[in-house]
Amino acid sequence: MEQVAVTGAPAGEGARAGDVVLLDGGMGQELVRRSGREPTPLWSSQVMLDQPELVRDLHLDFIRAGSRVITLNTYTATPQRLTLAGVGETIGAVHAAAGKAARDAIALSGETDIRVAGCLPPLVATYRPDVAPDQEESLASYRTLVALQAPLVDVLLCEALSSHDEAQAAATAALESGLPVWVSLTVKDDLNATLRSGEPLADTVAMLEALGVDAILINCSAPEAIQGSLDTLLGSSLLAGAYANGFTSIAALKPGGTVKDLKAREDLGPEQYAAHALGWVQRGLRIVGGCCEVGPAHIACLSEQLKAAGHRCVSRLGE
Repeated sequence: MEQVAVTGAPAGEGARAGDVVLLDGGMGQELVRRSGREPTPLWSSQVMLDQPELVRDLHLDFIRAGSRVITLNTYTATPQRLTLAGVGETIGAVHAAAGKAARDAIALSGETDIRVAGCLPPLVATYRPDVAPDQEESLASYRTLVALQAPLVDVLLCEALSSHDEAQAAATAALESGLPVWVSLTVKDDLNATLRSGEPLADTVAMLEALGVDAILINCSAPEAIQGSLDTLLGSSLLAGAYANGFTSIAALKPGGTVKDLKAREDLGPEQYAAHALGWVQRGLRIVGGCCEVGPAHIACLSEQLKAAGHRCVSRLGE
């Protein structure tokens, strides 16, 4: 499979200075809405098996909105989460269905410059590094996910990681694939550039830079928290990016909980979200998109605003 050519070159070196990789938005909440089902702790994994056409069509909507990179719908399909739900044996089927849904959406779109990103998420619970497995188990589990996803994708995206150890384990496993690796961290909403674990963002950025990942991002954090972390991101030699969530707060979400426990912000419609993301690009970020509560309408508005500002939305940089 053709790989995404992504390097750590600064803007203008190996890539057009105005090029921006435009990701998709959040899948989980949108799939819950479209399925009409009550959300479960597995969020969208069951939909992947029962109604894969919903996933395909949502990918297609994001592509039509302007996304150049779409992410596998496997966020909750980890060994730990599936085993806890009593469906651990479905992990291969979920990943195969996710890969097919993504590729079918690209085929239906008729687009030729769309790439697929894998998804290496927190293994047990989002925002809760305290319940993560130890490093040995984490590394083994991420290697399992990499083996399942590498044949399906163009780049491996480690996302919503809350601690130094989570990021190190996911990145280590991903780098063994030979595919480009992007690592996305989630930070506290206190604007102090700290991971959810309380560790300094700068320390983990330095570790990931030393490991040799291709890009570092922040996701599933408030737009304001991302703004507070830009100096740290941009202080690295790596390509940098961000995709925020639209929650009022994440405090109500506990391990085993569902998205119905969280509330969406009313001040983060497509125009407002696009304004945040365009500001990040103006500061120097080269990869943007959306996370939870950011749908196709948000991505369409962001795509329009990027183009109006003279940027070209692409699936790769450095070519």
